[in-house]
Amino acid sequence: MTKLSVVVPCYNEEAVIDSFDVEIRRVLDALPVEYEVCYVDDGSRDSTLAKLRKIAAEHRDRTRYVSFSRNFGKEAGMLAGLREATGDAVVIMDADLQHPPELIATMLDYYRQGHDQIIARRTREGDKKVRSVLSRLYYRGVNRWVDVELTDGVGDFRMLSRPAVDALLSLPEYNRFSKGLFSWIGFDTVHFDYRNAQREAGETKWKFGSLVNYAMDGLISFNNRPLRIGIWAGVSLVALTGLYALYIAIMAMTHGVDAPGYVTLVAIIVGIGGVQMIMLGLIGEYIGRIYYETKRRPHFLVKEAHGSDPQALPAADPDRSERERGGLSAAKSTVSAERDGR
Repeated sequence: MTKLSVVVPCYNEEAVIDSFDVEIRRVLDALPVEYEVCYVDDGSRDSTLAKLRKIAAEHRDRTRYVSFSRNFGKEAGMLAGLREATGDAVVIMDADLQHPPELIATMLDYYRQGHDQIIARRTREGDKKVRSVLSRLYYRGVNRWVDVELTDGVGDFRMLSRPAVDALLSLPEYNRFSKGLFSWIGFDTVHFDYRNAQREAGETKWKFGSLVNYAMDGLISFNNRPLRIGIWAGVSLVALTGLYALYIAIMAMTHGVDAPGYVTLVAIIVGIGGVQMIMLGLIGEYIGRIYYETKRRPHFLVKEAHGSDPQALPAADPDRSERERGGLSAAKSTVSAERDGR
């Protein structure tokens, strides 16, 4: 029998977590599968963790949870949940019931047909018109730049086969943009549409600033093409400068030297300065990502877990430990040699 894992990242979901748990178990109990629900508490500041403890006590054999030491973000929450999941297929969904649990049955049908990624793509019904237009423009624009295809309306709500989950877990990068990673791993993928649902309770965690930052992550995480803007901007400015110099020379020979030109000069300086600042910002973004990657910090830290797999916890780097032990032994040998020399 197929074993199904449901991964649910949670952040300040005390108002809806009980309703979600009742609903998800009602749906899963009706399916011909073994199942487990893996909750990830992303450092919630309300009583979400207390409610998860209660849920785990009531459904001990079919519930696992991990609680972070602080808020590490949804990307870390999904990664922790995927590490925890032991099922043949894994569903990722939100706890606010905007992802209808009834759709898991549809996903399971596609999974049994041999698909590795079954993605629920929501419609834009009910969204504000401005937000819908901006979203569509963003996806059209970003797909011209990134190396993978991002589909409008596709979020984290999906079912993954075990090979797809293992492929995601094999990707070591610290800066994770899951929408891009899901597309990057490939595998046999199918989409189906569902009507957008409203949040049952609580407040959305996605403010305008968070959406802008997330959009920037999508643009930068899977390509280096923005850096090439600098090359083309430089070539264009050199070409325009040459044409402008030629124009000034011709005007000077035909009409004499004309002193006015202050506004033109200021406009050129400001324009070139703006291009330089934009390129410095882009370079800084890429360097910042390299900086975080080289630190090799864990994606999250766990303060409490129930029924968790020890392998899901951030483990120490064995190579680093060996290097540190080797360095410590070398240091001790040096000190001993110095003492013997004395």
